[in-house]
Amino acid sequence: MDQNNPLQTAEHVVASDLDYITRQAGAEFARLSGRRLTIAGGAGFLGYYLVQSALHWNRRNPGSAPIDLIVLDSFVRGVPDWLTALESDPNLTLVRHDVTEAPPAVLGDLDYLIHAASIASPIYYRQHPIETMDANVGGLRHFLDYAMRQKQKGRPLSGILFYSSSEIYGDPTPDQIPTPETYRGNVSCTGPRACYDESKRYGETLCVNFTRQHGLPIKVARPFNNYGPGLKISDRRVIPDFARDILNGRDIVMLSDGAAMRTFCYSADAIAGYYKTLVNGRPGEAYNIGVETPEISMLELADRMVALGTELFGYRGRLVRKESEDKDYLVDNPNRRCPVITKARTELGYDPQVTLDEGLRRSLVWYSGNREAADL
Repeated sequence: MDQNNPLQTAEHVVASDLDYITRQAGAEFARLSGRRLTIAGGAGFLGYYLVQSALHWNRRNPGSAPIDLIVLDSFVRGVPDWLTALESDPNLTLVRHDVTEAPPAVLGDLDYLIHAASIASPIYYRQHPIETMDANVGGLRHFLDYAMRQKQKGRPLSGILFYSSSEIYGDPTPDQIPTPETYRGNVSCTGPRACYDESKRYGETLCVNFTRQHGLPIKVARPFNNYGPGLKISDRRVIPDFARDILNGRDIVMLSDGAAMRTFCYSADAIAGYYKTLVNGRPGEAYNIGVETPEISMLELADRMVALGTELFGYRGRLVRKESEDKDYLVDNPNRRCPVITKARTELGYDPQVTLDEGLRRSLVWYSGNREAADL
């Protein structure tokens, strides 16, 4: 690894990313100052930087009232090490909770709520379809009812963020790529991915109608292929899969023809966008959070990661193609996924800056220091 590169360890990457997020979303964190924020699903991929960046802002702004952070998670795999390391933070409360049950009383009177509790990896949500639907629909409904009760007590929330997905667009028609928020989608309601796609779509319907009928300040984010630190190397999505092969010095295995096209948004940019959506978004509105360029094929993605792996670690593997033993592996898999982010840029001040090559470099460095599942 290049010893002159300041981002040569996982710790350097995380420290740099947290500084970047708090700069990009500094005004939004200032709005959260002195307020109580709950993040459901805070031990997951998105929670990794959602949680750490809020606490990082607290530390960097000792003269401001701190953000009071509550993290809800089922912790089915235990409390991750990065979260255990933060347990002594006086502004952090960890609560073991299944979102399919009514929210615990410890939440008290909330100011802001983020619902990020869901299985998002296609491999795993197809194995647990009912649990996926329960979290996206039943869990969301519990939180909306909680917000209603708080409003009736005269303590309305200032903002609620629901994580939807770019999967709600399904496989867009060519004339709808790049895809704007106004596109209604081309989605199967019975296919192997429907448990995720359709529960996110119905979740959005819940949000819009609770906003219209009850005036709740609900905003919706539609992530487009986020990746980076916090995304487990065993998650079974494309970038951690390629990273796992590189770090193990074995050939990268591609289980498709590599023609599918995607844009990829680095997690530090995405997290800044989500805080901007929570604080600045219009109630009842959805925002694409991703990047518009470059839209690349899976084959080109593999080539870029091979080149970076060679540069960083002396990787000598190659790309090989195999057919998946999972008959549903590519069923309903979109051919292209690329967002229009004009709405987020103009209404939220969302301005992603991390290039794909830089994001992939940071991810590989982070994975090299977080290899607990790299041999899977």
